[in-house]
Amino acid sequence: MAHSLPLPIQLVWLIPLYGFSGMVLSLPWASGWIKRNGPRPAAYLNLLLTLVAVLHGSLIIREVLALGPQHLEIPWFQAGDLDLLIGFDLSLTNLAALELVTFMSLLCQVFALGYLDKEWSLARFYALVGFFEGAMAGVVLSSNLFMSYFLLEMLTLSTYLLVGFWYAQPLVVTAARDAFLTKRVGDVLLLMALVALSSWAGSLEFSDLYRWIDTAQLAPLPATLLGLGLIAGPMGKCAQFPMHLWLDEAMEGPNPASILRNSAVVTCGALVLLKLMPLLRLSPVAIDVLLVVGTISALGGALVAIAQVDLKRTFSYGTTSYLGLVFLAIALQKPLLALLLLFAHGLAKALLFMSVGSVIATTNCQDLTELGGLGSRMPATTTAYLVAAAGLTGLFPLGCFWCFGWMVDTFRAGHPMLAGVVLLTNTLTAFNLVRVFRKVFLDKPHPKTRRSPEVNWLMALPMVSLAVLVLLSPLVIERIDPFLAIPSFSTSSTMLVVGSGLVGVLTGCLVQLDAFWSRSLFRPLGMLQDLLAYDFYTERIYKATIVAFVAGLARLTNSVDRVLVNGLVNRIGSASLASAEGLKLGVSGQLQSYVLTLVAAIIMLLASLAWLKG
Repeated sequence: MAHSLPLPIQLVWLIPLYGFSGMVLSLPWASGWIKRNGPRPAAYLNLLLTLVAVLHGSLIIREVLALGPQHLEIPWFQAGDLDLLIGFDLSLTNLAALELVTFMSLLCQVFALGYLDKEWSLARFYALVGFFEGAMAGVVLSSNLFMSYFLLEMLTLSTYLLVGFWYAQPLVVTAARDAFLTKRVGDVLLLMALVALSSWAGSLEFSDLYRWIDTAQLAPLPATLLGLGLIAGPMGKCAQFPMHLWLDEAMEGPNPASILRNSAVVTCGALVLLKLMPLLRLSPVAIDVLLVVGTISALGGALVAIAQVDLKRTFSYGTTSYLGLVFLAIALQKPLLALLLLFAHGLAKALLFMSVGSVIATTNCQDLTELGGLGSRMPATTTAYLVAAAGLTGLFPLGCFWCFGWMVDTFRAGHPMLAGVVLLTNTLTAFNLVRVFRKVFLDKPHPKTRRSPEVNWLMALPMVSLAVLVLLSPLVIERIDPFLAIPSFSTSSTMLVVGSGLVGVLTGCLVQLDAFWSRSLFRPLGMLQDLLAYDFYTERIYKATIVAFVAGLARLTNSVDRVLVNGLVNRIGSASLASAEGLKLGVSGQLQSYVLTLVAAIIMLLASLAWLKG
């Protein structure tokens, strides 16, 4: 049947390989084998391959719109009864996510040409971005849980390498290590669930798992452990509580990588959880955990964001907050709602980080207390920030307005508390965006911003292009999938969404910036500021509990190794030496004595065997 499909669909397996090929082609420049013409050819090769991936994906979308969703299987290993296949699910939502990944990668790479213009290791950056892109494209298209897990592991590795791009800085090395280890926790738990699921279901194809779930009968404890393991991996990838600290630390990496990380990478993690959503029906406990995690991440991330003074960190916590809302939709079995929010958030957040990167590139500063007055000096960046903020805060008729309205309308009937979580998250996000806008673009100029120019065209072009796409996001989403058509909801829900956004905007406009940045002398307020600024002291709690426990266990095992194991080995060695010293005195040097001893030993051995046999 695959041979009867149009050629773009038959060649869908090439799309992940475009990114990996860009990585391979960049190696001669990244490794220093080619030095005469600088690293830019590697960037151009990656841009070309990513553009081909975008065009190839658009051709597949056109074919799928005409033929309907397709499933493609490609055999890659056969031995005896073992038959391994690589499967691709070509639904419109998967292909829309694929276009989001490849198009974001394309814009990010163009943006990086301007942002990293004088970076000596530009080729290495593009090689890593190609690796990143290939893994994300594979995760989106994969029809198999094992292949999805394998590609998620590649995402973890690429995150480590991109966060640690400037490896000469100690803080960067620490951030890369923490991001890698935090994600590994979720990945290991997901692997345990994957192995168990393979044994019970007999297959890891998502379609087979969906059929198995209809007849599966598991005891409560195994079902609960399976559900918790399945959600652990996406929790780590989406920076959800309690595995959220890595995204904040990952902001130490280059800003173009942060654009992808906060828009496309978290979307890939959530898409894996969406594919696993039917399996979560086995475990009510896992669904309750998703609700708790989503609620804490949504509100906690939004609260912590308003107390940050680092420009990138304040919006990275916003990503955690919005992905928390996605987790709530998945927990309540609302996949279309989760998809709509993922697309709307991904587009707007990428644009927001582009504007942030433009500010950092022209000022060499990301400290909010040292920024101000950029609105008149950087009109394109200011406009991009405003469009991104409008796309994130439920401003009619942009993407998140429909998301929040639909969520509130859906949650009000059965889960009014969750509807309140959505509205409060919208209020806090609007407040944070307004206070950052006032400080960066409207406040009086500071020494680092008095002579800041607008960014070069390589950074402005993708920023303006994405701003247009954010403005057209409702039409784009409806065109991609009719099932994601903009829903209609009640007037009361509309008023609640608009009202929550207006409360955040007005509060952000009225707060006094000078008083806001300084630590209040009023002790309760100062303690609250510290609580939010230090992320509810989560890192300190981890160090006092988990890290202290692991360190204590390491010290204990080290003591056991040195005292017991080494002591026992040393005593055995000493006894061997002592016995050897004694035996050497019995060596006569007469060959006949040695032969007699050997014959006696053989006779005794044979006698013993005969006695045992008898």
